[in-house]
Amino acid sequence: MLKDNFGRAHDYLRISLTDVCNFRCQYCIPDENTSFMPSSRLMTVDEIDTIAQEFLKLGVKKIRLTGGEPLVRKDAEKIILALSKYPVELTLTTNGLRTNEFIDVFKKAGIKSINVSLDTLDKDQFFTITKRNVFDKVWDNIQQLIDEGFHVKINTVVMRDFNDSEILNFIQWTKEQPVHIRFIEFMPFDKNQWNTQKVFSYQEIMDVAATKYSFIRMKDGLNETAKKFKPLGHEGTFAVISTMSAPFCSNCNRMRLTADGKMKNCLFSKGEADILTALRNSEDIVPIIKQCVASKEEALGGQFQGDYKKIDATKIANRSMINIGG
Repeated sequence: MLKDNFGRAHDYLRISLTDVCNFRCQYCIPDENTSFMPSSRLMTVDEIDTIAQEFLKLGVKKIRLTGGEPLVRKDAEKIILALSKYPVELTLTTNGLRTNEFIDVFKKAGIKSINVSLDTLDKDQFFTITKRNVFDKVWDNIQQLIDEGFHVKINTVVMRDFNDSEILNFIQWTKEQPVHIRFIEFMPFDKNQWNTQKVFSYQEIMDVAATKYSFIRMKDGLNETAKKFKPLGHEGTFAVISTMSAPFCSNCNRMRLTADGKMKNCLFSKGEADILTALRNSEDIVPIIKQCVASKEEALGGQFQGDYKKIDATKIANRSMINIGG
């Protein structure tokens, strides 16, 4: 079991397959002309498989595939099926544009839960956010996932004066369908134009929800990041991931592997451990993994704490979200 110096056990690995995405969401890839990593820097299928095996030996029980957009990678199917051989909960986060092409792959791999990033239910606003006119395709693909029996979670980054007016519409969606909305507070990353005024907090989201709906707090799962709620009489649920206003670092069990094989022990960590280079040099990567976990800061990568309204985003040292992995 991998434990840090604060006694937290780490058994959840998020693997980014690529930093490429077919959308251009402003909080992730603000520049349309962003350059991406050359393929030579990316982990190959075999390298991902080998690294994953070492993490599994160290107690990892869940793997989430992310990006960029993981399904744009040409060998995504091979990676999914390779990892499905192991006794691990396998899942992924996607923008939903290509899920229709992978339904059979998901089923063959035993994937039961899929997260889809969707920040608006308005077609015009969708284009404003993503710079792509494909809302109908994404919507149809989400409906297909629901119809095929997948546990569908919708990841919605809420930003003030941008999409906070849609909170009630998202909760209304859970009335007739077993969809699980996860409102995410806007977080600071390199060049994503974050500022405190754009953060629509957990309490503000709950205040808006309470203007129309009655709901109950659901029991938190072990290592839960989302505060979950069940609207009375609804098929689905909603939740809030309150990274900025009410962090949940005390029970964190997550590790991240970037598409170029760098290990981050926290989404906001300054440092990274170069797993891929060590592997390519035929070095033992286990000590590197253990040291990376052991060096984890108590909260938020050690970069900020307390009142998020006092954060100076220009002083945060980190990659952009697209380079870290969602």
